[in-house]
Amino acid sequence: MRNERRHRAWAAAPLVLALLTVTGCESTSGAPPAEPTAAPSTSAARAVARVCAAPAAGPSKAPAGAVTVDPSVVGDLAAKTRNSPPDTTFWLRPGRHRLDPDRYAQVLPKKGDHYVGAPGAVLDGGKKNQYAFAGTARDVTIRYLTVQHFVAPQNEGVVNHDSADGWVIEHSTIQHNSGAGLMAGDRQQVRANCLRDNGQYGMNAYKGGGGIHDLVVEDNEITGNNTDDWERRQEGCGCSGGVKFWAVDGADVRGNWVHDNRGAGLWADTDNNDFLIENNVLDGNAGAALIYETSYNAIIRNNTMRRNNWVEGRRYADRGDNFPYATVYLSESGGEPRVRARTDKIDIYRNVLEDNWSGITLWENADRFCNSPANTSSGDCTLLVKKTSRCAEPAIARAPLYADCRWKTQRVDIHDNRFVLDKSVVACTEMCDRMAVLSNYGTYPDWSPYKGEKVAEAITRGQDNRWHRNVYVGSWKFVARDPSQVLDFGEWQSDPYRQDTGSTLDPQAGG
Repeated sequence: MRNERRHRAWAAAPLVLALLTVTGCESTSGAPPAEPTAAPSTSAARAVARVCAAPAAGPSKAPAGAVTVDPSVVGDLAAKTRNSPPDTTFWLRPGRHRLDPDRYAQVLPKKGDHYVGAPGAVLDGGKKNQYAFAGTARDVTIRYLTVQHFVAPQNEGVVNHDSADGWVIEHSTIQHNSGAGLMAGDRQQVRANCLRDNGQYGMNAYKGGGGIHDLVVEDNEITGNNTDDWERRQEGCGCSGGVKFWAVDGADVRGNWVHDNRGAGLWADTDNNDFLIENNVLDGNAGAALIYETSYNAIIRNNTMRRNNWVEGRRYADRGDNFPYATVYLSESGGEPRVRARTDKIDIYRNVLEDNWSGITLWENADRFCNSPANTSSGDCTLLVKKTSRCAEPAIARAPLYADCRWKTQRVDIHDNRFVLDKSVVACTEMCDRMAVLSNYGTYPDWSPYKGEKVAEAITRGQDNRWHRNVYVGSWKFVARDPSQVLDFGEWQSDPYRQDTGSTLDPQAGG
């Protein structure tokens, strides 16, 4: 699954430990970034969990009935787990706990096991072990533990390596690992953790064979991830950022501080559905604050997004790319009433976007659909068509497959948001000030029924994508149909687009 943005051919193809009002965004990352990120913000935002600077401390004495794990004995945690029955509580004494030096040495919990760290308890992979906690046991809990220096391969994870179901990870610090710090399974709850400075992702919410259901990501600090800079090592891989979600059905993502990640902050990619993304602060990420790609039905509300996309947006502008790379990027994603969720649209409201590189872009690639060679999520089909092979000529040219074989950017409702842009803060003069709804001219493959301007016309005027009752401060521009159609506010509100009814624009930045 690759980042579709990198492969566009225009003509051819209550658990918060400490709640603080953020007045600055100094990274808690120990290592300096390899490229510039957004400068610290000086304006106040909503309260967020500053978990990494003040982690919660676990119990200083072993809980009743717990098995005590000694850091002086190498491999003690794995051995005691192996020799204990299910539903055992393990208390890790203060100190550095190590596994056997073999790269595949790991802890294999049994169903219902609990791991609780004392103050100062660290499970350290020593840059030798690939995985910390693995296996398929359900309902495992990890609390008050630091997990660090494991070397998981690309696209794999250190904690819950095998994406087992029902895990709870709370008040823990997962840092300085390769790959993803954390994987995810069904019903997983990730609360009040510090997911910091991991090589690829803070968390990779991916599980083969049916995806993930009912995921909670709440009150975490997610910062400094993608230290291995995967998008440069494998250009266009779409494999980096704070958190990546794949085929997750039902996710509550709330109250997190997602900042200073190299790449996107939050990225939902391929057949995700029913997301509630609320009360987060997304700040200073090098790429977009939020990408919602080839996915369905979401509520995005009450988030603060500041100074995101400065690095990636500027990089493409410097190359002369006039595509409106945005802070909230919806790519082939929209509301679909036939896919069950708590909403039948993508509802974006009561958010504050301040001094980011551009605003919200709604994009639909005319050449990207199920069974198309241009579909970078190769092998995947929409949630409306189970067999990819059905999306072929001649059936794809008529109903129902003409509509159902596409991931469509439709039924997106953008209202009651505040967009503030001061170009002197962003240090830009152009291409950082855009709101957009657009597509490319369809050309590929030769049997595609979506050639020409069909998709551009649909996304712009026929798929119920609406901006209304928003407040704009600063010199905003608006893009419709394709990147060459750059409009002022009056043109955006007038025929034929008639967007932003009831909205206001104050061209004086600030406030």
